[in-house]
Amino acid sequence: MKKLIVFDLDGTLAESKAAIDKEMSSRLAALLTVAKVAVISGGDWLQFEKQVLGHLPGGKILRNLSILPTCGTKFYQYKSGWKELYAENFTDKQKQKIIDSLNKAVDDSGFKAKKTWGDPIEDRGSQVTYSALGQQAPLDEKKKWDPDFTKRDKIKMQLDKMIPEFAVNLGGATSIDITKHGIDKKYGMHKLRDVLDIPISEMIFIGDAIFPGGNDYPAKQSGAYSVCTSGADETKKIIEGIIGCLDNGKFKKGF
Repeated sequence: MKKLIVFDLDGTLAESKAAIDKEMSSRLAALLTVAKVAVISGGDWLQFEKQVLGHLPGGKILRNLSILPTCGTKFYQYKSGWKELYAENFTDKQKQKIIDSLNKAVDDSGFKAKKTWGDPIEDRGSQVTYSALGQQAPLDEKKKWDPDFTKRDKIKMQLDKMIPEFAVNLGGATSIDITKHGIDKKYGMHKLRDVLDIPISEMIFIGDAIFPGGNDYPAKQSGAYSVCTSGADETKKIIEGIIGCLDNGKFKKGF
């Protein structure tokens, strides 16, 4: 029986950097009453507060929710409040090398944006994230900048050569996430297994970037049953289906 439903955030539960809507909030709340739920994203803790937690009802159901910011390099659980269980942070020297390499790779690619909304590079402690148009870029601008990942693929190829000691993954609408090797959503799935004592075979992962190089792909590589979604509207339908299956016992034979 499937016991844990794991979601990506941007492009899966909500638009990039946007809050979940009322429909999604009600569906997640309903799901939390019948199963354990986790959300893994490249965003840091504050982003989860803005996009998800501030729009969910409070109370005991939050004990069924696990939050894994920065692609699983951090882990939060709720008891009387939210508690950080671990964080795989970079050293200052590692951060500087990553930032210098990012600046050079972007410059060399020819894809450096002429206009940005905020700083394109964000230090998230356990992850450095490059957002091509800046952290506060309008969604419409982000959607049309690199819809087929062509620009970021070129930057990633350069970074793979420059900083092979780190993992480089693509995610969101304009972002590139850099973590330590082995510290990605697969790592996060394994942490969920260990902390919650739930086998990978009893998990489902839902994300929009489940392809080689996508930052959801490592979750699929964990061995979890994975469902690729086209966006929040489709995710709502998937959640409805999961709740229905849990209610009538279909998960006993697999999803």
